[in-house]
Amino acid sequence: MSSEIQPFTISIPGFKLDLLKQKIAIATFPDDGSSMADDWAYGTPVSDLKRLVDYWQNEFDWRAVERKLNKLPQFTTTVPVAGFGELNIHFVHQKSGKQGSIPLLFCHGWPGSFIEVSKIISLLTSTNSNEDNGPYFDVVAPSLPNFGFSDGPTKPGFNIAQYAECLHNLMLKLGYPQYVTQGGDWGYAITRTIGHLYPDSCLASHLNYIRADPPIPTRHPMLYIRSLIYRLSPSEKAGLDRTEWFHTKGYGYNILQTTRPSTIGACLADSPVALLSWIYEKLHDWTDNYPWTDDEILTWVSIYLFSRAGPAASVRIYYEAQNRREDKKAMMGYNPRVKLGLSYFPRDLVVLPWYYGRTLGPVVFEKVHAEGGHFAAYEKPELLAGDLRKMFSQAGGKEVAKVWKV
Repeated sequence: MSSEIQPFTISIPGFKLDLLKQKIAIATFPDDGSSMADDWAYGTPVSDLKRLVDYWQNEFDWRAVERKLNKLPQFTTTVPVAGFGELNIHFVHQKSGKQGSIPLLFCHGWPGSFIEVSKIISLLTSTNSNEDNGPYFDVVAPSLPNFGFSDGPTKPGFNIAQYAECLHNLMLKLGYPQYVTQGGDWGYAITRTIGHLYPDSCLASHLNYIRADPPIPTRHPMLYIRSLIYRLSPSEKAGLDRTEWFHTKGYGYNILQTTRPSTIGACLADSPVALLSWIYEKLHDWTDNYPWTDDEILTWVSIYLFSRAGPAASVRIYYEAQNRREDKKAMMGYNPRVKLGLSYFPRDLVVLPWYYGRTLGPVVFEKVHAEGGHFAAYEKPELLAGDLRKMFSQAGGKEVAKVWKV
């Protein structure tokens, strides 16, 4: 590795831990005694919030979390982004140690972080001599700029193309002139944009969050005809119901972060309880009955609280990405040069019929799962890792994998 690539160990200063305890010790809760206070339809239940804050104050052991997270091989390095100088980027980088391994860029979203790779990384990189069920991957999982332990830009205009440029330049710096990607949430948008901007480098993308327009006769005539005569399955109807729920009942956060990120940012930066309530709601609503432990919830939230750029910075991606037609074209237009793998999980936020996904590019792998939600790599790591291995061991995906065969 380059001498400019430095090993990284998470070690939050003690005064920040003390400040956290001081703040949550004097928290004021919205407790008016009404029955709505504990109704998920209204948002995070007050009783849950009180329980979590009490645990945060009296039992949660951040130092133990640090020791666990620091088992991941983490690094930092400076990466140039045109017009924004150099950013110091934090990333996890684990190689399989096996010849012919495929470089995989794993890209998280909001309110996720690099922690989403923690359960899947060993499944993608480990080599078991008793059961060679490759292909294998060299995994790179960055903290996006403004997230986790990466720098954030100090001026406006850092949109999806800049996130894509940053991660692409990171892969080049790590010695991967060609690679594949995996993404959900903002990782979907960023990896799709990488494929649009750098198709000679990004040879294939796997997505577990599929946003796409329906086929239209002028662009997808045969697919359009098939969509007209196709009868939706029960699971596809349920997916459309889930999508409708998200856009009518679960989208308020998006509108606020897209239009006034500094307003909500002030709350998230000043109040750990506000940050907890804001993120915990999504962890609950966006998963498929995942059995979150209090330690897991507080770990996810604490990564935002202790992030280098601060918790307010992470929501700016919504504002910067708004109303950029060139970004939407890169995300949702047909890209013939990048092969696609699509994994559908029933409790994701947008769950569309298969023919929507076919409008994005040449699909070489599709899988509809019976369980799982928005954070597939964390909720169902075995399923997602299995999909990636199947994608690159069959048909068009196998052809891509041959690039790295010795």
